[in-house]
Amino acid sequence: MNAPNVKAVSDYLLDLQDRICGALETLDQEKSFREDKWIREEGGGGRSRVMEEGDVFEKAGINFSHVHGRQLPASATAHRPELAGRSFEALGVSLVIHPRNPYVPTSHANVRFFIAEKENAEPVWWFGGGFDLTPYYGFEEDAMHWHSTARQACDPFGKSIYPRFKKWCDEYFFLKHRGEPRGIGGLFFDDFNELGFETSFAFMQSVGDHYIPAYTPIVERRKDHPYAERERDFQMYRRGRYVEFNLVYDRGTLFGLQTGGRTESILMSLPPIVKWRYDWHPAEGSPEAELYEKFLNPRDWLST
Repeated sequence: MNAPNVKAVSDYLLDLQDRICGALETLDQEKSFREDKWIREEGGGGRSRVMEEGDVFEKAGINFSHVHGRQLPASATAHRPELAGRSFEALGVSLVIHPRNPYVPTSHANVRFFIAEKENAEPVWWFGGGFDLTPYYGFEEDAMHWHSTARQACDPFGKSIYPRFKKWCDEYFFLKHRGEPRGIGGLFFDDFNELGFETSFAFMQSVGDHYIPAYTPIVERRKDHPYAERERDFQMYRRGRYVEFNLVYDRGTLFGLQTGGRTESILMSLPPIVKWRYDWHPAEGSPEAELYEKFLNPRDWLST
């Protein structure tokens, strides 16, 4: 495998953060991103950008981090115990977008790179990331566009890549305690180095570059859709599922907290307003029930 180029990865990620922020500011028009640069005491730091109370986006957070340390945390070595005791370097861009209009779905994306090193041993490195969509009111047109763009990101690297990472996404973004998916999925991959550094890096870039083409057409179609308190109330309830997943299962959240990352940046993924109800179920035949029946069931959106 050709040697990893950490600077090239860092340069790409910083540029990706800039491009995504620019695209979202163009969509919102009312607000821009606030930036905080931070330093991690144990090594490294990052650049966090947050937009709040915009016209289109109630909260949008896009975080770049580049941290290093003497050993990987438990969240990173749980399924790779042979890496325990190695020094590490981890960098990535992670974002979560919470729209104001309930007809615009929440979206999440991240792309990241890890390298673990030990004296007198070959470095162990991998890429990870993906993007997924969490609608409150589903539209087949949107789901098909989202997955079609995900497939376009994967196809240059082999026809098996999209179905493999689509399935992994469906399995990963699943709330076991609720017995339901978080949304309609997309792509998820981790421990990816099988194509050598340059091609594996090119794949990670393709995933990052396809996020905006996947998301912005959906936002443009739905951002002016009329809604009332009922839809907004359901959005607040469904956001609770997002919080539960991020705090209980999400690897990125666990990694950030276990490595002493900046708490404000790690938890910027959480929505500003959320509701929980005891044993609530949607009325039969309602638009809310349709989300559970048609969209919160993994399916092949590209053969619909």
